[in-house]
Amino acid sequence: MKKTTVEIPDAVFRRAKARAAERGLLLREFFTEAIRDKLAEPVGAATPAEPAWMEAFGGLRRYRRDLRKVQAEIDREFGVIEPEDRE
Repeated sequence: MKKTTVEIPDAVFRRAKARAAERGLLLREFFTEAIRDKLAEPVGAATPAEPAWMEAFGGLRRYRRDLRKVQAEIDREFGVIEPEDRE
């Protein structure tokens, strides 16, 4: 196992620490999982900004992956909606 130092904005660090605690994970486990998930994405895959409606339903965090799949289907079916049209 390697040790490293990474600079993370304070706000992002606080959110990561809180999310790890919510899930009962050590911070290093949370970071490892997050990096592993990111590495699993295809190279060059565009990561669109998260739609505002996903943020509004924060209580549904455990369904985040499913919600992304739903949003991908919506985008595929109806085309990409401009950010100003989402409001």
